[in-house]
Amino acid sequence: MLKRNDKTKPPYGSQTHRLGVTFVVIGLLLLAALLFCLGDDKNQPTQIVKHVSQSHPTVEIQNGTQLIWKIPTNNKPKAVLFIAHGCHRKASDFWDKTPSCPNCTGLPEEKVLVRTALSKSFAVITVSSSGTCWSFGKEKKIVGNVLKTWIKKHDLEKLPLVALGASSGGYFVSALAMDMEFSSIVLMIAEGVFDRISVTKRYPPTLFVHMPKDVYRQQKIREFLEGLRMEGVDAEEIECLDLPMSPGFLADRIAGFDRGVSAKVFEVFKEKGFVDEKGYMKRDGRRTPWKQALSGYKISLEESLVTPVEEELNLAYAYHEMTSFQSEQIFNWFESHMG
Repeated sequence: MLKRNDKTKPPYGSQTHRLGVTFVVIGLLLLAALLFCLGDDKNQPTQIVKHVSQSHPTVEIQNGTQLIWKIPTNNKPKAVLFIAHGCHRKASDFWDKTPSCPNCTGLPEEKVLVRTALSKSFAVITVSSSGTCWSFGKEKKIVGNVLKTWIKKHDLEKLPLVALGASSGGYFVSALAMDMEFSSIVLMIAEGVFDRISVTKRYPPTLFVHMPKDVYRQQKIREFLEGLRMEGVDAEEIECLDLPMSPGFLADRIAGFDRGVSAKVFEVFKEKGFVDEKGYMKRDGRRTPWKQALSGYKISLEESLVTPVEEELNLAYAYHEMTSFQSEQIFNWFESHMG
């Protein structure tokens, strides 16, 4: 008779042990697959814009300068946000067309930024540049006076003042920050004018939101980041990557864009080779002959949709465009420097 400990064992261990090893192996494979997906920079969730109607803003002309603004009414405002647009844009691009703002155009990314600000109890003021882009001489003083006058008029002087500028507006905000007491600033797709100004530790905390495909700008931002930090200024960056298009991409992001047309546009883009096999734009929207292509397929868009579509195509390619995808991080930055 065999002793209990001498019983013949299965050649590769017990059945329970084999099952345990199997489950461990499967678990490791699943974990590896998950890490692979998470590690893929392209695997970004697509933000779907909720097309919510905005409150009616107020339009003013102050000393020849157009300003459009809104102060939250549901809650007391906790801060004031000044937004400076990019070249070929105006203050009116941040607001929906309404009876109170009949000339407003409401571009998709701009509207989301304003809507987010209002939902977080920021009073928002947008100002139009006097020319196609911002200038840095007399205009800097004019806008500074406009902001101070408006803030005083609405009894908002005790609130933190923050600023966001995109492209030309980013350069402008970085220069204006030398004269205005901003709690913090955000420079979007702009490296600022730090090679032309003398920064001290009193300069406001600065967040760069940029698109690394623009290699030159990325290099300048890294250079200026280091310089700001050496001066004792809190400075950080957020990189914005390209986004895959899909049949619903344009409809998800542009109010009034028909979902069926959105799907047709995507099919045209695939047939014409404007996107790769994963849906990523091969070229910037400005350099893609998409309007001619749609015309060839008898797809016509309302004139009011052309600029929003181009903005979203530029955003998808992620070289140089206004973006609202990082709204939460942007407002976290503002709120973390308001103490």
